[in-house]
Amino acid sequence: MLVAVTWCAAAGHAADWPQWGGGQQRNLVSRETGIPAAFHPGKKKRDRLGFDPATAKNVRWMVRLGSENYSGPVVARGRVFIGTNDEDLDDPRFRPTRGGVLMCLDEQTGVLVWRLVVPRLEIDRSLVSEDFDDMNLGICSTATVDGGFVYLVTNRCEVVCLDVDGMADGNDGPFREEATFSVPAGAAPVLPGPHDADILWRLDMIRDLPVFPHDAANCSVLVVGPHLYVCTANGVYDGKVVLPTAASLIVLDKQTGKLLARDDGTISADVFHGQWSSPSILDSPRGQRVIFGGGDGRCHGFVPLARDARPRSPTPILDRDWVIDCNPPGYRARGDIAIDYWALVRGKATSIDDTGLVVSPNEIIGSPVVVGNRVYVAIGQDPVHGPGRGALSCITVDGAEDGAEARCLWRYTGIGRALSTVAVDDGLVYAAEYAGKLHCLDADSGELVWFHDTQDEIWSSPFVVDGKVYIGGRTSFTVLSTGRRKRTLAQIKLGSPVWSIPCAANKTLFVASQRNLWAVEEQGEMRP
Repeated sequence: MLVAVTWCAAAGHAADWPQWGGGQQRNLVSRETGIPAAFHPGKKKRDRLGFDPATAKNVRWMVRLGSENYSGPVVARGRVFIGTNDEDLDDPRFRPTRGGVLMCLDEQTGVLVWRLVVPRLEIDRSLVSEDFDDMNLGICSTATVDGGFVYLVTNRCEVVCLDVDGMADGNDGPFREEATFSVPAGAAPVLPGPHDADILWRLDMIRDLPVFPHDAANCSVLVVGPHLYVCTANGVYDGKVVLPTAASLIVLDKQTGKLLARDDGTISADVFHGQWSSPSILDSPRGQRVIFGGGDGRCHGFVPLARDARPRSPTPILDRDWVIDCNPPGYRARGDIAIDYWALVRGKATSIDDTGLVVSPNEIIGSPVVVGNRVYVAIGQDPVHGPGRGALSCITVDGAEDGAEARCLWRYTGIGRALSTVAVDDGLVYAAEYAGKLHCLDADSGELVWFHDTQDEIWSSPFVVDGKVYIGGRTSFTVLSTGRRKRTLAQIKLGSPVWSIPCAANKTLFVASQRNLWAVEEQGEMRP
């Protein structure tokens, strides 16, 4: 029964891949076929691209990004959308500002169709340290394409709605400030051309809500009917939550960007560090639920807003149906003594288990993955905190007289801290930990089937397509076979870390390193 449910619920039928996880359930599984197990990125070359396309194998095209990439590629309507930074922006109209860029490329050729340039976040420097510039890693959000619209969270913690066709069909929508939007404050306006983005509306979460983001604002926007669900990235400064009653999850009207609802602020009050998870959707026996992995280390089930909701004052509070702590007993406290998250981070205290791993409270960084009535979600910490004990929870959501009831079906603690979202396919769960191990578990029982040590840092997530598992790391891109018998198919060097997650669409695999994006297709040139 689980296999059948998994097949139906797996995101990404053989076609486009228009959002993070391919669909609302965020499961990193595609039904594409004919995807090669290996490719050669090309011989290294001392030029802007860094590789010689003529020597690449199983590659249709490659494109240079900036100097950093954390945004996953998505494919829709003949276009590929990917975020990066402006360190290597090849356009004399703009100077690098440590800001962000969303690139819209032609799916078949990789030629630039249009791009959105977002300068670095300009704030009162007396309020924060230079560390706050971690916000300026470029655009880390993975775009969501819905019809003719692109929804994105920028490096300045803004939610924007873009015209999928850019400025080629004119400046549409009520927003008309593109000339000043894409240049630093006080700089001369730059009139947009046909290869620039067309912004339809914009919400500045820092100023309009307000929130205080920590590190990258990287939520991938979830579209549910006429509404958008967005993680605000509200977090800490110097180990303390700046705005403890601020929203962590908000709901916007997708046509106007108007705020319709928010959570009650209790998540922010308990945030450990930051909030980087993207919401997903579950169809429970009592109706849909929006699933959100909080910076408090808990998984939350919210009742979606009514379709006819309108902006009101004060802003309505979302109804939370259930909440489950994804930190096992002993992670938050030893006996009656709470474990100080920040004391451990700063090396002022120790809580070590019998294997030598640090045990402490963790937040949810990856997205909760929904398969049928189950939610799979891992916990972890910022990679700069190093390795430690993690956990992977399987939550089942069943009907009850007064709402949906959630309980933890099983929990696997053999995994370390994870930044990753899992992939669930054919009765198996593929989960990666920061310290480099890929775990394959039985989706029904949580029992370990096998694990593979890449001996590499993993910030990426496992992606399953065509009988293969792809996983990026600091030094290599690894390909394994799916199933209960582990087999290594390829280990590919791409010249820089692979921190984002690949995707597959229309018989093509799209893989991004920190500096380049490859469109990989089967050309019969390499075999595992």
